[in-house]
Amino acid sequence: MKLIAVTACISGVAHTYMAAEQLEKLCHKKGFPIKIETQGALGIDHALSSEDIDAAQIVIIAADISIEGFERFQRNRIIKLPIKTILKSPDIILSAIEKIRNAPPSTVLEIS
Repeated sequence: MKLIAVTACISGVAHTYMAAEQLEKLCHKKGFPIKIETQGALGIDHALSSEDIDAAQIVIIAADISIEGFERFQRNRIIKLPIKTILKSPDIILSAIEKIRNAPPSTVLEIS
């Protein structure tokens, strides 16, 4: 299962990158390849290409703000959740992946 993600927090500093690191660890542990775009105070790092987006089965949006380019993911299955959820309860993302993995494209699952 190929995953991509975007992380972004209000200040665009620590939590953006901490959430990206947490997602990488979790996905590595489960054997899911993931590419993560961070939208922080320094701008966009590791920007997702259109090829990344087309190949992704699930998009994870871990953000406390509106992300730039959200419309890029219109045809993907999307899991949206706050940064704090990734940092405090990262295993929640695994159950969300299981819930949405067979859903129709363009499905959005929001976790609070």
